[in-house]
Amino acid sequence: MSTDQLAPRRILVTGVGGAPGFDLARALMRLGCHVIAGDSNPLAPGLLLPDVTPRVTAPAAHPSYRAGLLRLCGELRPHAILSAVEQELSKLVTLRRPLADLGVTTWLPDPDAIETCTDKAAFLAALTKHSVPTPHTVLPHDIDELCDGRGLVVKPRLGQGAQNVYFCRTREQARILCELVPEPIVQEQVAGQEFTADCLVDRAGRASVILRYRLLVKGGLAVVSETFHDQETEDRVRQTLAAVGAAGACCAQGFICEGSAERVVMTEVNARVGGGFPASEAAGADLTGQLLAGLFEHHVDHERLRYAPAVRLTKYTETLTSEGTQP
Repeated sequence: MSTDQLAPRRILVTGVGGAPGFDLARALMRLGCHVIAGDSNPLAPGLLLPDVTPRVTAPAAHPSYRAGLLRLCGELRPHAILSAVEQELSKLVTLRRPLADLGVTTWLPDPDAIETCTDKAAFLAALTKHSVPTPHTVLPHDIDELCDGRGLVVKPRLGQGAQNVYFCRTREQARILCELVPEPIVQEQVAGQEFTADCLVDRAGRASVILRYRLLVKGGLAVVSETFHDQETEDRVRQTLAAVGAAGACCAQGFICEGSAERVVMTEVNARVGGGFPASEAAGADLTGQLLAGLFEHHVDHERLRYAPAVRLTKYTETLTSEGTQP
């Protein structure tokens, strides 16, 4: 069935304060869906999108998250929920049955896959097991395994969105930075062209991969992206998705390191849409439409996920509303 034939749906999109959730809400509305926009921050810009039903939700770590989400779904009766918040995913897995009882569809990886995508140490273990090249990564007590002078990255083991990520040159600097970063890991910095792959893995495990260079990155978000084709990179992304057990919409990141022993090195997989996925759609990939089809267990048409290379998309800050009184 074509996604054009799907009846309009009510979709709860959480995390509309960030680029992935914000853009996903907009893309769904363009397909005729009614979006219930949720975020734990009452100042989240996605709550101000025209024609959404805005709701402030409890943070995933809050004790009231479970009851609050079920209450919201009982009140507004969405047909499905799509989360752009990685910390929510493990909670949503445990809520699949009560959500289904309310008529709410989910499409989530299994718990092990979610842990692998959110825990960088688990990600390293999975890729190492499947012989997928990834930067040398250690916990703080193993910093002496890393080489001085090559560039090191200190980041949270469970972080996202480039928060609390620091770059340094020496092991001693890395030790100091580990005091500032919650549950840190230390990673060798990779030199090369950074890329993101916007991916959709259907329920049979077949993956479509749309590649884009991260030409300008601010706060972890690729604000300028350009699509490209490269078979070796595409194959490496598929190998990575299989290693972590990805399902549904997700995005993978890595580096193309020309002249190195390993040309394509993978750095992470996020079990949600990527913040720059509109670039893939601008290049012709029906990413949101096929996500919607797979979400409701219709056939995912991978032919509609083909895309053109050399399509560049630039994101910018937009004013949604101005409030207050003038003198």
